[in-house]
Formats: sequence, C-alpha cells, structure tokens
Amino acid sequence: MRDLAAWPPMLRKLLESVPHELLTRRSAAGGFALVEHVWHLADLEVEGYGVRLRRLLDETNPSLPDFQGDIIAAERDYIRLPLAAGLDRFEQARMKNAVLIASASEEERLREGQQEGVGTVTFARVAQMMDEHDREHAIEVMALVVEIGG
Repeated sequence: MRDLAAWPPMLRKLLESVPHELLTRRSAAGGFALVEHVWHLADLEVEGYGVRLRRLLDETNPSLPDFQGDIIAAERDYIRLPLAAGLDRFEQARMKNAVLIASASEEERLREGQQEGVGTVTFARVAQMMDEHDREHAIEVMALVVEIGG
C-alpha cells in the first residue's frame, strides 16, 4: 500500500524539476512523452482501476472493460494537456483508491470479476496490477528523463 500511495508524489517531485519545454519530448524509440505518461496514469487511475475496484466491491462477478490507453491518449490529445492538472488528477484518484484498498476486508479482496483481455481477476489482483503498472511507468519515465536531459 505504501508503494501505491507513494508513486504520485514521487512522480510529481521528479517532473517538477524537468524544464517545461522537455515535457512534450518523446523518446527516440517512441512511446509517451512525460506529460502523456502523467495523463495516462491519471485517466487509468480514475476510469480503469477506480471503476474496477468499485465494481468488484459493488457487483457480483462484473465484466470489466479494458482501458485502451494508446487510443485514449490520442483521442484526448494528452500531449497538449497541462502537466499540473494531470498530476493533481492522478494523485487525488490514487489516494481514493489507496483508501478503498486499505479498507477492504479479506473477503472483499477475494471478490472476482472478468476483465477484458485478462480473464478472472480479484480485487487484490487489481491492486497488484496497479503496483506492477506503476513500476513499469516509473522505469519508462526515469529513462525518458535521462534521455531528454531533464
């Protein structure tokens, strides 16, 4: 749980030191720019993880849709969105989800649903997936900061 709650403020601290003009620079290998990473994390936290966690608690064996991050990033034009608002959205949504996870009973942690493209997931597995996703983005963000000279 500490890792889940710690990532948004760590990301904010890292990116606040990056010059503004570098926030939209993508890696030579492709992928998200820094501002796009932030908005992806924010929207996934609200529309992906937040929805999944709540539905797993409120419904019996819900069908959980996939979050199509690349498509959403293009549709919402993340590259043009303000960094600070994305960081705020991510941090606020993560805190809500972290409280929800921390307050879940053992029985609630075992509640199951069917996630598109994944199969059966439990409430606890969704929390674990959040942590894994955070770690992947942390590696990508830090590598990009080094590459672009931020």
